[in-house]
Amino acid sequence: MIYDRDELHKLNLSNYKINKLVEEGTLRKINNKFYENLTYDGDFNEFAYASAYIEGGVICLISAASYYELTSIRPLEIDMAVHRKSKVRNLPEWPIIKPYYFSEDRYSTGIVSINCNNHHFKIYDLEKTVIDIIYYREKIGIEEVKEILINYLSRKDRNLNLLYDYAKKLNCEKILKTYMEVLL
Repeated sequence: MIYDRDELHKLNLSNYKINKLVEEGTLRKINNKFYENLTYDGDFNEFAYASAYIEGGVICLISAASYYELTSIRPLEIDMAVHRKSKVRNLPEWPIIKPYYFSEDRYSTGIVSINCNNHHFKIYDLEKTVIDIIYYREKIGIEEVKEILINYLSRKDRNLNLLYDYAKKLNCEKILKTYMEVLL
């Protein structure tokens, strides 16, 4: 389980006590803000864990598609978008985090915050995920893109207007139209 320093302070733990718990092996310091509870044996979310390592990181691409159940692929790594000017250091051995450096428009569009069992992480919304998958189609694979797009189109909660707005904004309009013509 991951805690930020403020949460630990709310639990009436002073900086001294936090450092003592790190020395004892109860907590492990991830960075200046986050700590992992090494004695926690309950359920936790890998996305929240990965988010503690990359400040401002946003779950993207196949990881986001998996979260939204758009693909049958279960990735071995967590895809995280970061701003192009960010520096990513000190990644953990587990979970394996693969950073993608996005331009300002691509990075800042479509971010939503998820709260899962008191753990927070950022992920791109459904439509932005589909547009990013199409944009990175050569890295991801044509069959995977097709599966994701078909699954998206079969959802009742899809928003085709938003999908096209994102496609225009992120220079994917022609590619999206081509895929839609082929699939429909």
